[in-house]
Amino acid sequence: MNIAFQGEHGAFSEVAAKKYFGESITTSPSYSFGDVFTKVQKEKVDYGVIPIENSLYGSVFDTYDLLLKSTGASGKNGVSVVGELQLQINHQLLAAANLELHQIKKVYSHPQALGQCSEFLKKLKNAEILPAYDTAGSALTLRKHAGEPVAIIASKQAAAVYHLKILKKNIQNNSENYTRFLVIAKRPQNLMYKTPKTSICFELKNIPGALFKGLSVFALREINLVKIESRPIPHKPFEYRFYADFLGDLKEERVKNALKNLAEISLSIRIFGTYEKGEIYKS
Repeated sequence: MNIAFQGEHGAFSEVAAKKYFGESITTSPSYSFGDVFTKVQKEKVDYGVIPIENSLYGSVFDTYDLLLKSTGASGKNGVSVVGELQLQINHQLLAAANLELHQIKKVYSHPQALGQCSEFLKKLKNAEILPAYDTAGSALTLRKHAGEPVAIIASKQAAAVYHLKILKKNIQNNSENYTRFLVIAKRPQNLMYKTPKTSICFELKNIPGALFKGLSVFALREINLVKIESRPIPHKPFEYRFYADFLGDLKEERVKNALKNLAEISLSIRIFGTYEKGEIYKS
């Protein structure tokens, strides 16, 4: 199988892909999340793995927007969410083999990784902290600064890929740092799931109590709504769409009835897919 991910080899998204599918897969590095979706839509790869939220820093809004853009109005003819996993994120400070911690003058990484390691970075009083487009991709920056006292923050897998030394292990502020990833494919899988989970997006009508009524369609059927996220609607200032995850399968009668009732008070509903509730892995 060929799996697309955002970033360079050694990125946490690639780590997540290998945890989910196994080490024997072929991976396809992509510059942006949009590139991952495009590869899946054009069937250049079998699956894509994309981050959707972090336990400390919240949702990845680009992914939500791309899910909506890449799914047909009927929930068909676009990508589908077919799986998920949670990956514990452990950040390492990496540098060339000849460098020591006290020599470091610059540190590069993705802005979110820099934020997740802010307490450690404060201790590097003489180091300049600089953003890069990707954690593992910042390893390519080291090549441009060969011989200079430069370090990056990335995964231990990136250390192996780029032959770097780990100057300091597990430098994140909080050990309970997890990122949830979605697995996307060109078509839904329609499998039998032990613990099915479904992701949708809906835009409610502008009527009194609309959000209360929208949530009630799940509560009255004892469907566990595990996440809800609002996102602004372009060209409609201060109006919002709602992204929701709930435990249940689209094939269940209670879910069919809930979505039928939701449609009565909604302008639109998009179905992203049903999949198995994800497992937790360590990076």
